[in-house]
Amino acid sequence: MPPVFLRLLSTILFVSLGTVLWAEEAAPSADTAAQAAPAVTIVAAETAEVQARVPTSGSLVAWREVQVHPQVAGYEITEILVEAGDSVEKGQVLARLSTDTLSAQLEQAEAEYARAEAGVDQARSTIDSTQALLTQAVAALERAQRLRQGGTASQSTLDDAIAAEANARGQAASATGGLSVAQAALGQAVAARRIARLNLDRADIIAPVSGFVSARTAELGGLSGGSTDPLFSIIEDSRVEFAGDVIETALPALQVGAPATIRVAGLGEVTGKVRLVPAAVDPVTRLGFVRIELEQKPGLRAGLFGYGWVTTAVRDAVTVPVAAVLSDGDGDRVQVVKNGVIETRPVEAGLIWQGRREIVDGLAAGEDIVARAGAFFRTGDQVRRAEAVAADDAVEQAAEQ
Repeated sequence: MPPVFLRLLSTILFVSLGTVLWAEEAAPSADTAAQAAPAVTIVAAETAEVQARVPTSGSLVAWREVQVHPQVAGYEITEILVEAGDSVEKGQVLARLSTDTLSAQLEQAEAEYARAEAGVDQARSTIDSTQALLTQAVAALERAQRLRQGGTASQSTLDDAIAAEANARGQAASATGGLSVAQAALGQAVAARRIARLNLDRADIIAPVSGFVSARTAELGGLSGGSTDPLFSIIEDSRVEFAGDVIETALPALQVGAPATIRVAGLGEVTGKVRLVPAAVDPVTRLGFVRIELEQKPGLRAGLFGYGWVTTAVRDAVTVPVAAVLSDGDGDRVQVVKNGVIETRPVEAGLIWQGRREIVDGLAAGEDIVARAGAFFRTGDQVRRAEAVAADDAVEQAAEQ
């Protein structure tokens, strides 16, 4: 074989062998490709409890505040027996008014009653007397009529008897009417006496309910009824509740009896439940007013500031970390990891609770997802668990030693 041909063949074999060796060096192995994939934190979707809560803030107010006004006006306050902050019982005397004038009015009413009662007795006696006269006049008339018929009495005698009977009948009717007048006067006297007794009794200002005295405006020497302000204000049964603002969009979720937790200034958390839901919304602030019945504990006082939440829903659901859900105009989605490959999957996301997001539909418990989803990942991208990074570093450090 000619030398030139041999040299050409050697050159071709050398180039081919070099190309094969270069290709083998350039082609990465499967392990190398896996190690080159980006490391991400992968977690499993979990079933956990989620809650829906509506925030609210406001102040503590009286469950029911009862105002105590004087029932008789224009009398001096002579004694005050309670102060703001005292607990009182129903019927307890709070203050006293001067009774001098009221006692005199009762005595006058008693005298009027006695006179009216005597008038009734007198009217009845008059009726008895006139009835006797009428009976006598009727008998005389009948006798005169018989005598006139027998011809032994004159016409004038009969006429006198008729006139006497008519006069006696008129007096009897008048006496009966007098009794009605006397009885009406007696009824008026009874009412006047009752009013006088009531006014005297009302000189003692009493508590209409049991509770806690929240305010006192009564002052010694002041006149009852001299102001429109109540003498005392009482929180019935000493019950204090929370009155807070709620944004209008959350009102449909509120229900009477829903549990609530309120943090009261200086007292910490106090549990309660919704007693009244807002009946209207303020057109300026767009807020409604909710009333929450609180668990009664020492230190609860009207006026204290509070804030908290009303729990409107509690349920078990599939949840993922909040950062695992990507949300945009196209909806919500998570990045599921299967065999190291990304699958961007649309889901229906729900409540956020304690750093986790509810997945209503599209994901099952136990499926692996990227804990912090990123828009730079696409379906089909390869990833590896972040824990592998620490393991690779440990191997390299061991090899160097």
